[in-house]
Amino acid sequence: MNTSLKMFSLAGKKAVVTGGGRGLGLEMSKALAGAGADVAMMYVSSDKTHDTAAAVGKEFNVHCKAYKADMGNSDEVTKVMDHIFKDFGKIDIFVANAGIAIEGPAETFSMEDWKKIFDVNVHGVFCCVKAAGAHMLETGKGSIILISSMSGLIANRPQPHCGYNASKGAVSMMTKCLAQEWATRGIRVNSINPGYMLTEMLKDVARSDPGLLKKWEEYTPMGRLGNPDELNGAVVYLASDASSYVTGAQLCIDGGYTCV
Repeated sequence: MNTSLKMFSLAGKKAVVTGGGRGLGLEMSKALAGAGADVAMMYVSSDKTHDTAAAVGKEFNVHCKAYKADMGNSDEVTKVMDHIFKDFGKIDIFVANAGIAIEGPAETFSMEDWKKIFDVNVHGVFCCVKAAGAHMLETGKGSIILISSMSGLIANRPQPHCGYNASKGAVSMMTKCLAQEWATRGIRVNSINPGYMLTEMLKDVARSDPGLLKKWEEYTPMGRLGNPDELNGAVVYLASDASSYVTGAQLCIDGGYTCV
């Protein structure tokens, strides 16, 4: 293998991906497995994730296993993270991908929904990172990748998204704080900030409101939404030694949305 390509190899690495059984999380799980990592997929809703994990493991000849945990339940998250550590022996890579989005006008937005967003997108992320980071600190090395959003940097339009955007803004700041706190202790912390990605959820939105899809395309300089696999290169790069001097970075993969 070319020396440059070897830097991207994840052979022998152990990765954890929250929300790893579907959508962007599944694509990233496959990307990490394809680069040689064993992968633990954390999920909350579909027990079919066990079958998905087995299929990924078989396809890429790695160990891949599913673990169920509610990101809004800190005790449950900590217990499952400890279980993964015992099963895999170590955690080299942690990808915090799980998240929820609820939109609505700020003046009528439910405080219950606001709390739900933050419980998953912020509190759940920090709980996972805290648990993964504690194990990484024992070995003195690790890569943590938080899936934030361009919505942590800009105000989406035309849909009202205050709660979601505020939660992703918190994730982006969490990235910076953790990066500087653990920089001399071997742990790198970076974020990927996707734009509009053509997941099944967004396809449903586009089908129900074609005008909204056209607006999103209009506001994106590349004139299209991203494909789910277009985060794969970034997640492998940030997980691997190819990014050994990168920490505290926010990598926007948004078709140029945040540059205008």
